[in-house]
Amino acid sequence: MQKYDAVLFDLDGTLWDAVHTVVKIWNKVLVSVGLEPTMNYDELSKCMGLRIEQIFDRVIPFATEEQREQIKEGCILTENEYLSECGGILYEGVEETLAKLKEKYKLYVVSNCQDGYIQAFFKAHDLKKYFDGYECAGRTGMSKGENIKLVAQREGLKSPVYVGDTIFDYQAAEQAGVPFIFAEYGFGEVEDAQMTANSFVSLADILL
Repeated sequence: MQKYDAVLFDLDGTLWDAVHTVVKIWNKVLVSVGLEPTMNYDELSKCMGLRIEQIFDRVIPFATEEQREQIKEGCILTENEYLSECGGILYEGVEETLAKLKEKYKLYVVSNCQDGYIQAFFKAHDLKKYFDGYECAGRTGMSKGENIKLVAQREGLKSPVYVGDTIFDYQAAEQAGVPFIFAEYGFGEVEDAQMTANSFVSLADILL
């Protein structure tokens, strides 16, 4: 088996599912700016892995620029506050598997989310202790592939692997030049993945 020195994780659809909560928040914010509460789980889950501007293009293309800014500000603030207290739904075996992986690897989260979202995940589920760092589009303004490369360079990683659940994650790993493990239990589909985990627990079988 190829040897790695770090495991980098996507967040939504890989470590947890927070979509039900996010849908409720988005619909409240949509109403607050004069739009219909049209968001639903299926629609938003298909957008996981995209940056917030790309999600807007898909789900509210009719919103004005002013409304987009209001929605972005409202969603970011409310999501981070609520999720830091209430959390999302962790996939089965996340903490136990992270503890095992931590014995061998450095662990990181790299997501296309806003700044504060990963911190909310850490706080709500007391999981920060397993991770050596994180990065997101909301902090750097860069793509996921660029952020994977940034973390690898910043942390001196020689052979990291990226775990994600969508084609966008697969493409980001390719852009960064790192191997990819497809979390098929998540939201997306990846036909060409060389390594596939059918549950979070099964990552231990692949990596240990």
